[in-house]
Amino acid sequence: MRLRLGTRGSALAVGQSELVADRLRALGHEVELVRIRTGGDVERGSLTSLGTLGVFAAELRTAVLDGRCDLAVHSLKDLPTTPADGLTLAVVPEREDARDALCARHGLTLDTLPAGSSVGTGSPRRAAQLALARPDLRIVDIRGNVDTRLARVGKDLDAVVLAAAGLNRLGLSHHITQLFNTRVMLPAPAQGALAIECRSDDEPVRRLLAQLDHPETRAAVDLERAVMRTIEAGCAAPFGGLARTGPGEVGIHAR
Repeated sequence: MRLRLGTRGSALAVGQSELVADRLRALGHEVELVRIRTGGDVERGSLTSLGTLGVFAAELRTAVLDGRCDLAVHSLKDLPTTPADGLTLAVVPEREDARDALCARHGLTLDTLPAGSSVGTGSPRRAAQLALARPDLRIVDIRGNVDTRLARVGKDLDAVVLAAAGLNRLGLSHHITQLFNTRVMLPAPAQGALAIECRSDDEPVRRLLAQLDHPETRAAVDLERAVMRTIEAGCAAPFGGLARTGPGEVGIHAR
């Protein structure tokens, strides 16, 4: 089958989409990546001011619904918890590392950063947990892709906090100076997981995509997103949650 896969144009989004495309190609399908520019890529303000998780997903979803693409790959943490009419969350592949990572100058960690050090993040969740752990740090609101953020370390910032999954997928894990223990910094719900959406009525695509689903990951992220939906938290809320699955059970630690 020939498939058109919608993706945002950032290096991370394309890299994530290529991972999915390669798995589909290995199953014998032809896959073309279709780059879609989203509102989150155009707006240059603070992520908090954009006001909705859907800022990175809306145009991708529209491209699938209007037939420009057959499926779309999202970072699941960026996807609204409310389903989109006409679309189905067909696949949640196996999750990457869900933790947050500190990338600091000279190999520094959260404990060894000097008082008053500047740490960049665009996430209220990360900022709140940093403030709890180290109230003497200066938290700086930043935007930009992964490379842009990393380039500021050692210049106008002492460190940045990024998702370990994105760094791993881009081959940039050597910049990590500390992986945060989740007792110190809980990740965003579904952090490290990908979501693959397609049209609800496209049975052939739904059937072939089902081969990529990872039930344990889906169970964990479904619980994390259900808790987020219940308390009505969005990207502007300092909310973190991480679920763990075991034989016949699933539990969550949320803050």
